[in-house]
Amino acid sequence: MKILALDTSTEYCSVALMLDGEIWNQEVLAGQQHSALILPMVNQALGETGLTLSQLDGIAFGAGPGSFTGLRIACGVTQGLALGADLPVMGISTLESLAQETDNKRVISVLDARMKEIYHAAYEKSTEGWQEVSTPFLCLPRDAPPVPGDGWTGCGSGFDIYHEALRARYDGRITHVVGGLRPNARAMVCLAVPRFAQGRGIDPADAAPLYIRNKVALKEKER
Repeated sequence: MKILALDTSTEYCSVALMLDGEIWNQEVLAGQQHSALILPMVNQALGETGLTLSQLDGIAFGAGPGSFTGLRIACGVTQGLALGADLPVMGISTLESLAQETDNKRVISVLDARMKEIYHAAYEKSTEGWQEVSTPFLCLPRDAPPVPGDGWTGCGSGFDIYHEALRARYDGRITHVVGGLRPNARAMVCLAVPRFAQGRGIDPADAAPLYIRNKVALKEKER
């Protein structure tokens, strides 16, 4: 299959293209320049792989959770590209993409949500792919949802920032933590390909970000 994926959920901007099992990918530190960078990166991916949009089988995007503005950019760009080329689309969880980046089968994915909170999800890998043990959730590190058993791996910016609190929360259940991982299009395209093959793509008009949080800043009295 030929699947394009893009992610702008963090300060990084990434694009990946799966072409018959081979992956082209690029990631840059975008700061606040995602909207200016993403389309040139898509064009570069298509140009270097010799494809046009109409030759793709679908487009995936980082649906969230993550930066509100970044999620809207990825979703909007995906919709625009897909509508013009009559392609199905698919949102991929940023938390699941973190699990995909590890070499483990039991993963707790945690992203820094700011305001001293985290985005949390837990996954177990089976022959059918990643299964949710704990659905994406917004909470304080000390209130992270419990997970069954032990042998878990922690990853994501939440563990980088709230390492001690999360280690204490999962005392005895986490075997190790993988530092420095962030959502990226390469992991997302790997997750998307088998799902597109199963016909699980949706109409671009139905695509939407996964925000989880409805508030982006603390009020003065909450600080």
